[in-house]
Amino acid sequence: MNVRTAPRRTRGLLAAGALAALLAGCGIRATEVPTDFGPAPSRVRCSPAAPEASTQAERGLPVQVFLLCGSSLVAVDRTVRVPDGAADSRRALVAQGLLDELSREPSTAEQQTGYSTRVRRGMTVGGPRPGDPKDTLRLSTAPADLTSAGLAQIVCTFSDSAAAEGDGSVILGGPDDARPRRYECTDEVRSRPGEEEPPSSEATGG
Repeated sequence: MNVRTAPRRTRGLLAAGALAALLAGCGIRATEVPTDFGPAPSRVRCSPAAPEASTQAERGLPVQVFLLCGSSLVAVDRTVRVPDGAADSRRALVAQGLLDELSREPSTAEQQTGYSTRVRRGMTVGGPRPGDPKDTLRLSTAPADLTSAGLAQIVCTFSDSAAAEGDGSVILGGPDDARPRRYECTDEVRSRPGEEEPPSSEATGG
């Protein structure tokens, strides 16, 4: 052993020990191996965006519609204008107003917060046909032809509004002669709209 180098090694060991103690005191564990703590948390906050001035100035029926944010559905405030009409057509009028809001591009503030929609533009909705259950809403596009996320947006928005029966479900049909079905907005659908289609069952009655 070289006597001259011994003190240097000793000082080096002491310095390394002091550095490790200092890092430990700061709450940092000294390590020579890179540590993987997993993916960084999502920056999408999904917090409600402040209404724009033009929206605040509008007068109409306060409603909530479900937009996509990240991988889930989140309710946002809207205002829809409902024309005067007969009581039996009011549900369809409310549903059309909700559908228009769902297909409208989210505001700039909402887009910056992470919101988007999968409901296609130009869709219309009407009331029941003869033989349909009285609360049926028929879309201009068959529910089976919609994306899972778009259908989830429509079902959850309608079922939580004056357009539905109030039991958390909504009866939807398409432009064809197929029998309408009763759709439900579940927790699974709200949390995974792109993966979980709204559960449905054949609607009975007429």
